[in-house]
Amino acid sequence: MASTLYIGLMSGTSLDGVDGVLADFSGRGIRTLDAAFTPFPADLRAELMALQAAGANELEREALAANALARCYAECVKTLAAPGPVRAVAVHGQTIRHRPELGFTRQTNNPALLAELAGIDVIADFRSRDVAAGGQGAPLVPAFHEARFGKRNQVRVVVNIGGIGNISVLHGDGRVTGYDTGPGNVLMDLWIARHQGKAYDQDGAWAATGTVDAPLLDLLLDEPYFRQPPPKSTGRDLFHADWLDAKLARRPGVSPADVQATLTRLTAVTIARAIQAEADAQAVYVCGGGAYNGVLLRDLADALGGTIPVASTDTLGVAPNRVEALAFAWLGYRFLRRQPGNLPAVTGAAGPRILGALYPA
Repeated sequence: MASTLYIGLMSGTSLDGVDGVLADFSGRGIRTLDAAFTPFPADLRAELMALQAAGANELEREALAANALARCYAECVKTLAAPGPVRAVAVHGQTIRHRPELGFTRQTNNPALLAELAGIDVIADFRSRDVAAGGQGAPLVPAFHEARFGKRNQVRVVVNIGGIGNISVLHGDGRVTGYDTGPGNVLMDLWIARHQGKAYDQDGAWAATGTVDAPLLDLLLDEPYFRQPPPKSTGRDLFHADWLDAKLARRPGVSPADVQATLTRLTAVTIARAIQAEADAQAVYVCGGGAYNGVLLRDLADALGGTIPVASTDTLGVAPNRVEALAFAWLGYRFLRRQPGNLPAVTGAAGPRILGALYPA
């Protein structure tokens, strides 16, 4: 009998490292048996950040970064304690370009090397088939959110706040909608790194010392992406340092702490507006690194009018920092069962598609 154990690996837009989960799909629900985190070495993080933009010798630099990334993935796999053989490792890869309007998305990785190092079948390249079918290739997690968090006759919204924010609206009748809302932590992380040398604003502590600058917030919200109808997806290709600096140039003199408070509110407001445009939500559950930012969660609850409960996915039995890795374990499970992983209503693809490519051990 084939193993029901799968490993899911996710390294997201925040570029902090690899989240890994060991999941059991034995028919008793989707169970997480173990979890691990492997941080990126500073030089790899810097190179992956640099590869977000065009530069010299990109092909060789990306190939070498992909090899280093695969070794980080293998290290994460080895720290997960499996009670038996693992059927497959499902790995997202590291997004360095996302241009579905041009017909491509690029998640750098070397899955062949990972299969060699881990000695386990590897499933990778989940997004490109959806893009080939005319879709955005993102977000892919809403189908998993419905499978794990959906509840009949209750409208729930699952908000993933990684580098980019996205929502999954679970309508309670089997329908799922959702899309990327815009910046999650990416601009907040960029700003605190620039001014304090920190990777992120822990619990929103720095933002809490500032005051939201309303004129700056209006300038930040004046971005065509926010008005674009779904399906849509985004990333660092749009929301980067130059984008932020151009906005700040039109509102000089705002203190760094006030900018941080305003960027935090930007994330909250854009997510809240997306939720309100999609449904009358009865509950909102947050996952990703943003779920650990208390100021951001309070801003989100406030932007929703203070009438909708906002909680982390912990209350539904999955730690916020494990949800995306678990989602890719589920997508790997779907791939080997030859079942679709995308939702055309979310991505805009021409139809359901089996996502991924297999690299046998």
